[in-house]
Amino acid sequence: MAVLFIFIKLQLGMNASTAHNSRPKILYSCYYARSREGENFIPDHVFSYQVSGSLFINDGSNDYVFNEGDFRLSRRNNLAKFIKQPPPGGEFKSLSVTLDQETLRNFSIEYGYKANKKEEGGSIINLEPLALYKSYMDSLLPYLTESKENENIWSLKVKEALLILLQTKPALKNILFDFTEPGKIDLEAFMQKNFHFNVEMKRFAYLTGRSLATFKRDFEKIFHLSPNRWLQQRRLKEAHYLIKEKGRKPSDVYLEVGFENFSHFSYSFKQFYGSNASSLLTHQA
Repeated sequence: MAVLFIFIKLQLGMNASTAHNSRPKILYSCYYARSREGENFIPDHVFSYQVSGSLFINDGSNDYVFNEGDFRLSRRNNLAKFIKQPPPGGEFKSLSVTLDQETLRNFSIEYGYKANKKEEGGSIINLEPLALYKSYMDSLLPYLTESKENENIWSLKVKEALLILLQTKPALKNILFDFTEPGKIDLEAFMQKNFHFNVEMKRFAYLTGRSLATFKRDFEKIFHLSPNRWLQQRRLKEAHYLIKEKGRKPSDVYLEVGFENFSHFSYSFKQFYGSNASSLLTHQA
């Protein structure tokens, strides 16, 4: 549970039609206790610095670990789960700069940057621990107050982040300035890989290159169930496997498989299997 959370929210010209216009552009967070909270959908590129503690990320295919002093770039339009771990007797601290699409489009026009090709790869990019990155992140700290007086400064600091990233790693232009949206992909393979991410159905639809209506129609053709029904059953089956075959505790797996809270998981499990999840551990003993 987080007991301290500090953020700076910037407008930077975003309009009301932007789906995630309330997202802060520069975020400083501090946690005193282990936290499994974290966004499952990354809508924008994010440049981050791990100030202290450790961050564990799973994107459905790969596990990433970032420790004190590490830098990373999270790529937009990806799913990810986060576990934030403070150091012994200390605090988890991170500093992140969101590079939203409007800012990137304006930057592209102003400086002439364009993507030359589609850059494949993982959802998280490890960046070298360069002194230039550290100096930049340190330069943000004096302005960590939520004040409209700082908005112009923050706008310049976000632009500075882009200039630094492109100077130190020019190939990033093919990621940062790729404004294409997800294309239509194999829905069955995608859902089997990502069912444990607890995101809205419209996110699944978007990431598979479909409208919500087309997603639901294609889904039922493939799985012969509605998306909601299939997701619940698939998550319950995965939980059953983890508890029975791996000896995991129900309280440790419900978030992992995609349930929002333990009471909903427990009720759904009993309805589907006819017994409590904890009975699987009793039978093992």
